[in-house]
Amino acid sequence: MPEQRLSGINLTAGYADRPVLKDVDFTVETGRVTALLGPNGSGKSTLLKTLARTLTPERGQVILDGQDIHQHATRDVARKLGILPQSPTTPDGMTVRELVSLGRFPYQRRFRQWSAEDERAVQDAMQTADVSDFAHRSIDALSGGQRQRCWIAMVLAQETELILLDEPTTFLDLKVQVDVLELLVRLAHDKGRTLLVVLHDLNLAAAYADRLVMLCNGEIVHSGQPEDVFTRNNLKQVFDLNAHVIRDPYSQRLVCVPSVGHCSTPATRLPNNPLTATASL
Repeated sequence: MPEQRLSGINLTAGYADRPVLKDVDFTVETGRVTALLGPNGSGKSTLLKTLARTLTPERGQVILDGQDIHQHATRDVARKLGILPQSPTTPDGMTVRELVSLGRFPYQRRFRQWSAEDERAVQDAMQTADVSDFAHRSIDALSGGQRQRCWIAMVLAQETELILLDEPTTFLDLKVQVDVLELLVRLAHDKGRTLLVVLHDLNLAAAYADRLVMLCNGEIVHSGQPEDVFTRNNLKQVFDLNAHVIRDPYSQRLVCVPSVGHCSTPATRLPNNPLTATASL
């Protein structure tokens, strides 16, 4: 069994007098991409923030490498756990390289100068995220997809094995969303990183994640491989969505096709309709 680096035990957490998570037990699976799914207010971002130590639970514990995460020094946590929040903001005029270099903050000390190791980490991160060509350009001058890659590069420069990302594809064009998710999958499968990602797009989550976790009303209701979790019954239960789940005949990936009124009935009668290639799951 893979080593369990990050887990939550009996987590209850929320904001002010509004609880969101309710006695949640959860373990991030090492070396895989795990996607958190659920309707708005279900607890996805709250769970991620609690695991990342940006939100303190009312009850329960977050365990990082066998110890309560709140007992770790901040710099020690930052050397083990990289976090990309939703819609991060960049100071005006900052260049790509300057932003990525911020990822080396956990390794800096008052009397420690910028080192060759820091420089290597920044260069490697920019290359992996494919932002090296505009390293000296202002972040403000880049497209949304390019900026998101720069933020991912900053997290990569931390050189942590654990990376938590809150909706990293929001407001991006579909092609850019796919590019970002393919980058994240390569980080896990080729470089051994462990990723926990909050996503809204159900089909992209099913296509790219190794594990899907569905939350509803502050509780985890389904967790497992996409083939086991991404079903029409679960989509109805969690999202109140009437949909067929099919397997794309070309990629073999699971896809949900919403049923809108009676529009889906004639479509099944069309000759050579690819949606009839497999039965609904």
